[in-house]
Amino acid sequence: MEKLFQAFTLGDVELKNRIVMAPLTRMRSRQPGNIPWELNIEYYRQRASAGLIVTEATQVSQQGQGYAGTPGIHSEDQVQGWKRVTDAVHEQGGKIFLQLWHVGRISHHSHQPGGLAPVAPSAIAAVGKIVSADWQYVEFDTPRALTLEEIPGIVADYKRGAENAKRAGFDGVEIHGANGYLIDQFLQDGTNKREDRYGGSVENRSRFLLEVLDAVLEVWEPSRIGVRLSPYSKFNSMSDSNPLELFSYAISELDKKKVAYIHVVEPRDPSSYEKDEDKETFADASHIFRKLFHGAYISAGGYKRETAIAAVENGSADAIAFGRWFIANPDLPRRLKENSELNQYDRSTFYGGTEKGYTDYPTLA
Repeated sequence: MEKLFQAFTLGDVELKNRIVMAPLTRMRSRQPGNIPWELNIEYYRQRASAGLIVTEATQVSQQGQGYAGTPGIHSEDQVQGWKRVTDAVHEQGGKIFLQLWHVGRISHHSHQPGGLAPVAPSAIAAVGKIVSADWQYVEFDTPRALTLEEIPGIVADYKRGAENAKRAGFDGVEIHGANGYLIDQFLQDGTNKREDRYGGSVENRSRFLLEVLDAVLEVWEPSRIGVRLSPYSKFNSMSDSNPLELFSYAISELDKKKVAYIHVVEPRDPSSYEKDEDKETFADASHIFRKLFHGAYISAGGYKRETAIAAVENGSADAIAFGRWFIANPDLPRRLKENSELNQYDRSTFYGGTEKGYTDYPTLA
């Protein structure tokens, strides 16, 4: 049997296979309050055959919210809602980590406390649109640059989120450092123009990520913590002048902390490459990152059955994260193992809505 379908120890968590359900923003929490509820409980319960579920990104504070309907982990009602989710997953023999999230500039004042501007390392707006609190597509606001005095409070929000995740019964947490959200905004010099100890050098720009990690390490053992990174993603108007140097440093520092895994979004869209030779360069960089980190390496990025099996067999990844295919196939591990036909996903139901396109996809059974 291929390694992809075999049991695997991630940190000190025993997984029944190496198939990970990627964090998937679905914007279906109960309102008001951004509270996980019956619909979310059923959705995660259905997918508990994954070796590991990483929840949808979950804001650590009201300030950290960027989209309508996304769940939080900062109120008691949210903690209790998530407790019902973890209970359902554990009853099915599954393992589940909570993804800790602050969107930074990828927000709108309608989501922010007091209707204030979103925050970011620097006052640079992303290009594009966001879903406001009243479910309208609106232009991104220009964020307000965080002061030095404010940053420790946001680090404390991550720690509180980690504490609440433990109370809610999660098996561990994943720190969201990818996809152009707050931690990524600090990391990359396209969004970080600071001239203080959080800006300039790769060491300074990595400081916020490492402070967040140290705060979470006060709550969880490193063997129960993962970090998600997206070194070459242009999503949410991200860029860096030397991503190889930046992410090599950041990953080396994560390795020193002995976290259980890094979860890396691999470049998969050729249109994102600025030069023809980038495709080969980026692929080589992925191998460099793999060698810098001695914990588990979870790879995400448009995998199919054959490429997922090959990546684990050849050692380029320890586990593979699937996103869209898990949306449409609650029993994805069984379908992949048996090489069964996959349900096709309906993009129109990805964000917001009811059970349609959420809990109504059929299983093989």
